[in-house]
Amino acid sequence: MNESIKENAPTIQDIKVNDEDPSLRNADPCEIKLRNHGKRGGVFDRYINPQAIVNFGFTLQAAWEASAASFQFSLLNGGPASLVYGSIVAGIGSTAIALSLAEMASLDPVVGAQYRWSAAFAPFNPRFWGLFQGWITVWAWITATAASPAYLSNIVTGLIIFNYPDYEPKRWHGTFLMWGFVLIPVIWNLWCRKMLNKLEMIGGVCHLLFFFVSIITLVVMAEHSSPGFVFNNLWHEFSGWNNPGVAFSIGIITVTFPITAFDGVIHMSDEVKGARTQVPHSMIIAVTSNSILQFSFMVAVMFCIGDVDQATKSKPATNLLVFMIALILFISLFNIFASVSRLAWSFARDNGLPFSKTFSYIHPTLKIPLDSLLLVGTDCCLLALINIGSSTAFNALISLPTIALYISYFIPIIFIVIRKLQNRHPKYDPFKLGHWGLPINLFSLVYILYILTFVPFPVMLPVTATTMNYAGPMMGAIIVIALGDWVMSGRRRFEVPIAVADKEQE
Repeated sequence: MNESIKENAPTIQDIKVNDEDPSLRNADPCEIKLRNHGKRGGVFDRYINPQAIVNFGFTLQAAWEASAASFQFSLLNGGPASLVYGSIVAGIGSTAIALSLAEMASLDPVVGAQYRWSAAFAPFNPRFWGLFQGWITVWAWITATAASPAYLSNIVTGLIIFNYPDYEPKRWHGTFLMWGFVLIPVIWNLWCRKMLNKLEMIGGVCHLLFFFVSIITLVVMAEHSSPGFVFNNLWHEFSGWNNPGVAFSIGIITVTFPITAFDGVIHMSDEVKGARTQVPHSMIIAVTSNSILQFSFMVAVMFCIGDVDQATKSKPATNLLVFMIALILFISLFNIFASVSRLAWSFARDNGLPFSKTFSYIHPTLKIPLDSLLLVGTDCCLLALINIGSSTAFNALISLPTIALYISYFIPIIFIVIRKLQNRHPKYDPFKLGHWGLPINLFSLVYILYILTFVPFPVMLPVTATTMNYAGPMMGAIIVIALGDWVMSGRRRFEVPIAVADKEQE
């Protein structure tokens, strides 16, 4: 093993059980490690049951609802082909990534997830890779959290315009709506933590029930397109991208992002009962089921697209369908805030954030990372202010999560692939991919590189200040921030327990 890893990483054998703490006498080594490491800021209760964590991942992605709110962007590039066949490609690729991460989640089911694993499996300088990955993952999730209220704000604004055509929306209207959609889940996460199990059950049932209601309503009430329109149509003449392959690849991003955030489940690991088994299973169930629902919904929409505003030929039916979509997206926002606040807490606990002592605090009564939750909520409200000055700048900001999350997936997967190629397999826990592990990991890397290639492309040509895709430059800015932090103080300040790196198969 790399000497720097051996020198800096605590081993499982080094962790001692505190005989004065009865709750740890029968705990496994990772639970002991977690408790000892968490004493600085407090620890969570493990109260989330297996059914709740499955529904947590199921509703957090809300894939068919998110794609329903944004599929029109693919009509410029690829059209029906990007939405239908793109859903298949995105589903297979995302499932491969989820399987790769699930194996690592079973090894080390911790809130820090990608940055912890990047440090654990890095072939050199684990502290650098942990800090670098932490900045990327935290920024990815904060901007993803800001994107969700923006989607909901757009839906509400669209409903108002649909019902009151004389309404003239202002950008500050959208910002106030976003603030409202931030405030409610933040307050809920403060005082209603114990209701999570019930909320996830309600969310999971509604997610599935509303899907069938929407499909049946569209099929029964809308005019139908031909199968040729749905399955044999690749549009590449509307956006300026004349190459069909490029148009398809840009259009596929619309159905890629909704089934991307499967790592959100991992950030709740410290509160999940039987995390080593339940977290990996929840991730896989979430991404596979949401991929199937998204594909099915996109096929139904393409068959029933016609005049989008009059698809159901009924204003009440249209209002109901849009309300159902908005409701599930709103419930998923409760999950997103819970997940991201835990991620920020974990990164602060390892001295990755400024004012880490403050943001690593867990309220002793509420049992939540109070300051980290308020940090995420405040960041979202501040980012929403950008929308008042420039909707283009704000849309650029919320386009960042896809590229940042995919980079955060790429780093730990390529590090575990290097270890496997060196025949230095970690000691696998309940969930393992066996002989399929390396091929799945390699396919995941290829798929990630494919998506990362086209995410920064502008949607339309010629490129103007309005049509420019700023995700690439903004990602570059985050990388500069991470590198700058490393040079200035991060290399001395940041610490991360990487005991899993010393657990190798004999």
